Amino acid sequence: MASSRFPGKVLANKTGKPLIQHVWESASRSHRASRTIIATDDQRVMAAAAAFNAPCLLTRADHPNGTSRLAEAAASLNLPADAIVVNAQGDEPELDATLIDAAVDVLERSAAPVSTVATPFRPGERPDDPNIVKVVLRGDGSALYFSRALIPFPRDGAGPVKPLRHIGLYVYRRSFLDRYVNLPITALEQTEQLEQLRILYHGFPIAVAVRETSGFGGVDTPEQYEQFVARWNQRN
Repeated sequence: MASSRFPGKVLANKTGKPLIQHVWESASRSHRASRTIIATDDQRVMAAAAAFNAPCLLTRADHPNGTSRLAEAAASLNLPADAIVVNAQGDEPELDATLIDAAVDVLERSAAPVSTVATPFRPGERPDDPNIVKVVLRGDGSALYFSRALIPFPRDGAGPVKPLRHIGLYVYRRSFLDRYVNLPITALEQTEQLEQLRILYHGFPIAVAVRETSGFGGVDTPEQYEQFVARWNQRN
């Protein structure tokens, strides 16, 4: 609700549904998820979730990021240490549920404590847009770095490595969530405003599933929300 670029965005409802309902419905289509719960610190979101019969959990308001909120939610739900917990961010109304399944699969095949998803840029998308996060991979397919800047930067105008768009979806081993919240905040995550950089900075790998997707990125600005509404109206 307190998004600096689009305050109250999760309750924007020009489609006849609040944005958070679109996210919850999309995430609920996952074959791997046993249940889908909204975690929020705002009573208005709780009321909206109740209106469309979604389970909702009220958390503290002082969390610095979504992972910290997820750790509290997992503790409140008494999830076991070996549980796998998916964090689908509340501003991804066109989330492709198959990406949740892919991220869970890649985590289970790796020794990493965290996994996420990346996808190639499509025609018309701008890799230099700072509202779109990019990721560069290591040789083993795990994340090397995330940035709002264009990475890798093609010095000569072109290069063999094409940029990958990061999708704001994370999967955690439950036992790592408690460890994450006790890791010191880093200058890198504060500079880029990307919480996943804390994980890399402290030496933990992030497995990445690279998938083509028909979905779009998160809604960070009013302009991106209007684009989502236009696509939704066209489909419906």
